[in-house]
Amino acid sequence: MENLGPYIEALIFAADGPIMLEEIKYTLENTLDASIEIDIVGEVIEELKKKFSEGEFGIEIHEIAGGYQFLTKPAYHDTVGNYLKQITNKKLSRVAMETLAIIAYKQPVSKPEIEQIRGVNCDYAIQKLLDRELVTILGRSDQVGRPLIYGTSEKFMHYFGLKDMSDLPRLKEFAPPTNEIGEPAPLEEAVTDTFGQSSDESE
Repeated sequence: MENLGPYIEALIFAADGPIMLEEIKYTLENTLDASIEIDIVGEVIEELKKKFSEGEFGIEIHEIAGGYQFLTKPAYHDTVGNYLKQITNKKLSRVAMETLAIIAYKQPVSKPEIEQIRGVNCDYAIQKLLDRELVTILGRSDQVGRPLIYGTSEKFMHYFGLKDMSDLPRLKEFAPPTNEIGEPAPLEEAVTDTFGQSSDESE
């Protein structure tokens, strides 16, 4: 039998919440094509708990709600807390805010439609909004090439404190894209007022 430690360690790390003993056993048996006693899995987990608890690691394995999960050691809570505060409070760039405004008021909207309004490529801004989970992919358009179409997410509502989409401030009709590529889009001035918060200049 192969050393199960690295397999179990990887499973606990990859799980998005506490992973049950039975789940670990089932996954290992399917991966290694072998029968594995659940007691053996439990013993390996205890060895891993001891390893991370006694070693110079910033994390350790905890048993939570009948499952196992990696958690930060108390000594490093302040460090992690400061990091989470930084990424939570990080403001959206002006470009991202402008793109988000277009999606919010024009949804469902495709990337070509967003770029037609802005006059510039929006790949990076859209990806940033997806990463922040402020927008979501709704499907594909019937346009040529069937591009993806985007809309705002539930997190968008929480982020801006909106009860529903009817709470969005009224915004002037989007001006036709008369600007040349690289020039500021006609929405930049309205974006800050629309969502009631300032934004950084950088991406």
